[in-house]
Amino acid sequence: MIVALLIYYFTAIYNQVDNFHKVGEDSPFYQVNPTETTKTPEPPKWEGTDRVNILLMGVDARGLKKGEIPRSDTMLVASLDPVTKRGYLFSIMRDTYTQIPEYGMNRINSAITHGPNTAMKAVSDLLGIPIQYYVYTDFQGFIELVDAIGGVDFYVEKDMHYTSKADKHEYDIDLKKGQQHLDGKTALQYVRFRHDALSDFSRTERQRNFLTAVANKMISTTSLIKLPSILEKVNPYIDTNLTINDMWKLANLGYSSKMVASEQIPPMSLLIEKNVGGSDVLGVRNEEELRAYVQEVFNKTEEVSDNEQNSGNSSNSTTGDDGSTSKIKNEAADTSSGP
Repeated sequence: MIVALLIYYFTAIYNQVDNFHKVGEDSPFYQVNPTETTKTPEPPKWEGTDRVNILLMGVDARGLKKGEIPRSDTMLVASLDPVTKRGYLFSIMRDTYTQIPEYGMNRINSAITHGPNTAMKAVSDLLGIPIQYYVYTDFQGFIELVDAIGGVDFYVEKDMHYTSKADKHEYDIDLKKGQQHLDGKTALQYVRFRHDALSDFSRTERQRNFLTAVANKMISTTSLIKLPSILEKVNPYIDTNLTINDMWKLANLGYSSKMVASEQIPPMSLLIEKNVGGSDVLGVRNEEELRAYVQEVFNKTEEVSDNEQNSGNSSNSTTGDDGSTSKIKNEAADTSSGP
């Protein structure tokens, strides 16, 4: 009986994961750029020894026809080092004005409208690190994931309120400050809220913090037992170039890794506000310095960890050289006027 249950469990997982990569008309990108689905190159084989970087993209697909791709609402890069067992999370400001390969200068969130390969290349060029994989989902996929793991207990740091007649109030935001249990819909309200003095600056930090909480819940015993049903619920809303073998490797690596850095891209010290064609965008003061900054994040956390091992100090909290995380928090405390 136990053997039969194990066979069912792993078969169910295999079948769901095998369907994550969509092809042909099942792919969300089939009308955007045919080469993205018919001639997509195989990602480099990951042997489990080199750093792996995954682009996570969330979009608002409400009201769109099949095949239409909106700009990314959220862009993050998860970086895992299998040797040191350290994880890093970078959230990219969606209005970052940069080069989109073959399409000229534009906001980074427009890259996905040309397909996942273009998005991976644009982010790779910006950060100066190879992006081997992507995971793409829409709001409904996020809601299903949070509900499937039973919600997340989380501290909401301020009252959040926003209404929109244009959306027929479907995605209004109404959260109160304090510790609470967030289900899929309220979690989406939390990670989308940007109607305060710092707008996307504070929102990207909230997204990183909440995704870390989701990851912690995902590796809990209860969620692992429910994994087949979780995958079944999110499957229709996910597209990725990860293979089954890579997913197993990454799942094992993620379970044994520790998140040591969570940073905003561009950091405050390299960010400049610009106006292009009458629209406000976020420029990068020096892209070479930005790429060096990413490497500094990797190197600094490794040095901190090594020093802690030698000194016996267990603290490994890090921020960017510019103090971007603390700077954002201080500015929010000083200047935020609420929604």
